[in-house]
Amino acid sequence: MMATEGPKGGVEAPERRGGSRSEPARSGGDSTPGGELPEPDPQVPEKPVRRRFSAAYKLEVLKDADAATEPGQVGELLRRHGLYSSHLTTWRRERDLGALERLDKKRGRKAVAKNPLAGRVTELERENRRLTRRLKQAETIIEVQKKVSEILGIPLNTPGSEGND
Repeated sequence: MMATEGPKGGVEAPERRGGSRSEPARSGGDSTPGGELPEPDPQVPEKPVRRRFSAAYKLEVLKDADAATEPGQVGELLRRHGLYSSHLTTWRRERDLGALERLDKKRGRKAVAKNPLAGRVTELERENRRLTRRLKQAETIIEVQKKVSEILGIPLNTPGSEGND
């Protein structure tokens, strides 16, 4: 089909024949007879799930793989379990390093053990700040008293002269 020139000199959209499309309508309406939506394929999950293998499973597969003596037995084992040869390589390396014992732990950031004295430390730090403010305030008051007594000419008792009055 070709676009044709319109009466005003512009190009008109090509003609379309109804009902000859091989794809369903994309207008958002129902494309199936009866108005029912097709059910999704249950074999295809919406989000793939990451496979996780326990340390016991890994050791069992490694034991079976190491026991294989004839050609093709390891391949058959891998197909039966749905694994790749890289799994065996990685798991053997982990086994040799002693890492399989630690594999049952969850990945990610490790939980930090809370110090049992952390609450007491926080309380003491708060009290220290409060007492530091009070000390600063008391020192300011003493300085003001010294200046007032100096202006008025009143002698102040020093700590060493209290008993000599």
